[in-house]
Amino acid sequence: MKTYKYELSHQSNTIQLGNLLDDLHQVHVHVLRLQRRYYRLYGKYISASTMNAHIAKLKKRTKPHWKHLPSQVVQDVVLRIDKGYQKFFQNIKDRKSSKTTKKVGRPHIKPRHKFNSVTWTQAGYKIEGNRIYISCLKKWFTFWKHREWTGTIKTVTIKRDHVGDYSISFACADAEPIVPLPLTGNVAGIDFGLKTFLTLSDGTKIASPQFFKQGLNALRSAHKALSRKQFLSGGWFRAKRHLARSYKDIANRRRDWFWKTAKSLCEKYDTLVVETLNLDAMKRLWGRKVSDLAFGEFVLILKWQCHKYGKSLVQIDTWTPTTKVCHICSHQHTTLTLADRTWTCDCCHTHHDRDINAANVILKAGMPA
Repeated sequence: MKTYKYELSHQSNTIQLGNLLDDLHQVHVHVLRLQRRYYRLYGKYISASTMNAHIAKLKKRTKPHWKHLPSQVVQDVVLRIDKGYQKFFQNIKDRKSSKTTKKVGRPHIKPRHKFNSVTWTQAGYKIEGNRIYISCLKKWFTFWKHREWTGTIKTVTIKRDHVGDYSISFACADAEPIVPLPLTGNVAGIDFGLKTFLTLSDGTKIASPQFFKQGLNALRSAHKALSRKQFLSGGWFRAKRHLARSYKDIANRRRDWFWKTAKSLCEKYDTLVVETLNLDAMKRLWGRKVSDLAFGEFVLILKWQCHKYGKSLVQIDTWTPTTKVCHICSHQHTTLTLADRTWTCDCCHTHHDRDINAANVILKAGMPA
């Protein structure tokens, strides 16, 4: 399976997609409230098939306005809730049997502004070129077809973001495999830092553009404009969308840079070793800058790129000492502070750059051979 994502162009009829999402949100709220009430009265959970049959009866009795909703789309809403409850009850069993300590909460009712996706599985749509016809709306929608998809389309998902823009995703089976990148025989350890975003064991240093810091003045101006508007007025909603678009622009530019940087690393190295960091604790110490660098998101993208192009990514344990250890003789320099950017090993007298040494220790821990 492979998913292809495209942006829907701005057109007057996209408001009908929003109306469709609002109608489906009513189904979402009804199903969850019914599940809670039934479990409170009888201590049982309603299966997806029983709930679908119940909704079919409601369409004939008290909810005739749900008849225009596609049946497969409504079934997908029920299926999402059913999967959430299955994971919830399975997690309870796993925690009782000590298989896991992670806690999974029960499905919650989403606010209307957070119910933002609708999925078609087999029918209800028709695709011609860069346009898609939604049968229940009887409308054509145009999307930016910047690349061709391969394989057989299994599901079509339309999603709305916080700005109000829409995107469409095609999940395709039997897609053409991506040709792996040629092997280079190079390996590298990667050290994450606040001064230098990435430091590689071969001495390469990659600095982050710090996109949030670049857009800080624009964000402050947008926040100030929103605070001056009357709450829930037309100007307030326009200012809110402008603020959301400013945040989206920063996130898009950061993500684009991450994808390009990750691919360049995959082109140069066959195996990459990274450390597992407690980013939440780092945010409590250094705050906004850790969030701006977004090392966790970069590692996820790097992991996907390595899988995509046939390369390897190794993550070492959180508690592996990397900063105060000499990668030559493994002697630990306990008096090292954050202000010391270079230091000399007391045992082998090797002069180290702090970040390059840490990257070599990470490489040695990830690939001991």
